Amino acid sequence: MLIRRDTARMAPKATTIDQYLASVRGERRAALDRLRRTIRTIVPKAEECISYSIPAFRLDGRIVAGFAATAKGCSYFPFSGSTLAALSDDLEDYQQTKSSLHFDPARPPPAALVRKLIRTRIAEPR
Repeated sequence: MLIRRDTARMAPKATTIDQYLASVRGERRAALDRLRRTIRTIVPKAEECISYSIPAFRLDGRIVAGFAATAKGCSYFPFSGSTLAALSDDLEDYQQTKSSLHFDPARPPPAALVRKLIRTRIAEPR
């Protein structure tokens, strides 16, 4: 069976964080806007980009943080398979996978935790 997609209706993929966020509504948008500002404060020299179709931040050629809206809330991505494990005691209140931290938009991770996540990621060997 052939499935035909109407490509004229598909939204183009975002190429900037602003474009990505323009497609997010409500409290998820507000939470991601706050997270973006927090990340910019922690790593002001990081370049904003899109990596793996999600907003991300590149520092010295390496992605150190990212985020996304999900069907159930929001996620933070350290772009590392070891960052979250290294901070497991700090992340007990969050659902997670090996590479993503999930949070309710009404309870985003505090700036101190985001700072810890980013510093841990930056300290990892290349």
